Amino acid sequence: MKKLTALFFLIMFVIGTDTFLISPLIPTLQSLFHISTEYSGWMVGAYALGYAVFALIAGPLSDGWDRKKVMLSGMVCFSVSTILCGFATGFWSMFLFRFLAGVSAAFTAPQVWASIPALFPAPKIAKVSGIVMAGLAASQAFGIPIGSLLATTHWSYPFFTIGVCSLLVAIFIFYSLPEMKPKQDQRSKIPIFKRYVPLLTSRIARRSFLAHFLFQCGFFAAFSFIGKWMTDRFHLSIDQVGYVMFFLGLGNMVGSISGAYVIKRLSRFNTMVVGFLVSIACFIALPHLPSVSAFEGVYFLIFVNMGIAFPLILGLLNSLNPTIRGTISSLANSIMYAATTLGSWIAGLIYATFNGFSAVGIFAAICFAGSLLSFIFSGILTTHSKTKKELAS
Repeated sequence: MKKLTALFFLIMFVIGTDTFLISPLIPTLQSLFHISTEYSGWMVGAYALGYAVFALIAGPLSDGWDRKKVMLSGMVCFSVSTILCGFATGFWSMFLFRFLAGVSAAFTAPQVWASIPALFPAPKIAKVSGIVMAGLAASQAFGIPIGSLLATTHWSYPFFTIGVCSLLVAIFIFYSLPEMKPKQDQRSKIPIFKRYVPLLTSRIARRSFLAHFLFQCGFFAAFSFIGKWMTDRFHLSIDQVGYVMFFLGLGNMVGSISGAYVIKRLSRFNTMVVGFLVSIACFIALPHLPSVSAFEGVYFLIFVNMGIAFPLILGLLNSLNPTIRGTISSLANSIMYAATTLGSWIAGLIYATFNGFSAVGIFAAICFAGSLLSFIFSGILTTHSKTKKELAS
């Protein structure tokens, strides 16, 4: 069991690292490929776009396949696509390879969450899920800074390193993961998109997923341009940006570890309200901070909130209807990466238009405010039993 836990942790670590790797490299790649600021966000958005489009199909579709084969094939393709990013010669080749990496991740990551209940006894599922979730937090704390340090030698080295590590993880999958073939009655399920009908027809679900979209859009709009803003404002090098990312990633880990305790003390409703209000104030204040240390301290609070809020939101969404958790997970992931695509694109436009991070911070604050209101008015924070009854019907 420890082998499988370590395997799932590593899968989420390499996928998480690759997701955000471009952020600190944007100034370098922008100069190298002669890309304007308003289009540079698409180097982040391409990966997210591939994931968002194919996650809706990959999750439900893979329910009828052997999850081991899907996970193995996805990880091999992910490895190859990421290595190819290191050979990109311009914006469009980088866009294509990042898009393919996102598609591969869309087939790989959902299998992890779907495999945990199948391979672990019920009492250990929550613990294993927490460890696997920590893989994403660790990718921000360690993976991105390491990638930034490798990029000081050459911008392509982080892609080669992650690609090779992903290939080693694929070998780990081949030898350690048991087959998980679907049951015979799973091969003739209802059509893929009909599984989303209970969510689309539920007012509570629609508002909750809208809130999830706004939350992710605001966070990733700001996150995508952290590296560029620190380079423009404080004249930091790539390795210095990496050290800042390491500190911020620690904030995410602190939030992930302490989240259950905070929610228990404050309740889900109060945790979300307080966390979102603090983040809104931080986004507005960020562009006006006088020093790197002040920036780190304020953004650390945002990352702590992200570490607490993200698992809380996923837990709320997955509780909407226990009978279609795989579909809910696919939709939640697709929405997250669609929000990343839109957020990074909008951030690039307004960063270039208003010549700085102030407008990006205001945009993120507005998204968080809209997300908080949507969560409150959806009723998902207070009417759990009603939510389940509505969706079940």
